[in-house]
Amino acid sequence: MNAAPKTGPVDVIRDGALKATIWENQGEKGVYFSTVLARTYEDSDGRLRDTHSFNGTELLRIAELARRAYEHVTQFRSELNHTQKWEPDDETSLSDSFQPAI
Repeated sequence: MNAAPKTGPVDVIRDGALKATIWENQGEKGVYFSTVLARTYEDSDGRLRDTHSFNGTELLRIAELARRAYEHVTQFRSELNHTQKWEPDDETSLSDSFQPAI
């Protein structure tokens, strides 16, 4: 059983030791993006690790990273939508296709 090769994130936005890592995923309904917020630190053995716990002075910086990640994901979605052309089949009306969004 061969697993699909792992690919890296589509973007990493940094603010010092804080980062927002954006991943592109494939689900049943198509492509979607997820974001992981983390703080990188050095452990006692000198290895770099990530934690998802933030202190009070980091919270506004994390909020700003989340806002910037949202903007990047919105741009990725827009680019993805422009590269995928939607063509209705003969039996589907435009209003039927977009009914779930209405």
